[in-house]
Amino acid sequence: MRTETFVVEGMTCNHCAQHVQKALEGVAGVQQVQVSLEKANAVVTYEESQFDFAAARKAVEEAGYRLSRSAG
Repeated sequence: MRTETFVVEGMTCNHCAQHVQKALEGVAGVQQVQVSLEKANAVVTYEESQFDFAAARKAVEEAGYRLSRSAG
């Protein structure tokens, strides 16, 4: 298992954060998601052998937001 923090752009309300969370929860390998509107990020715990960042980014983009890896 790995936990990683991703940057989420485009969220303006709690409803947005819920959309992002639901999108990420549907990605293969994802075990847990915590989305923060205030921090504009998503903390995702996933199984490395199953998780594909491109799939996660696509799921979030289809929900209307942008997902990227943090610079840190």
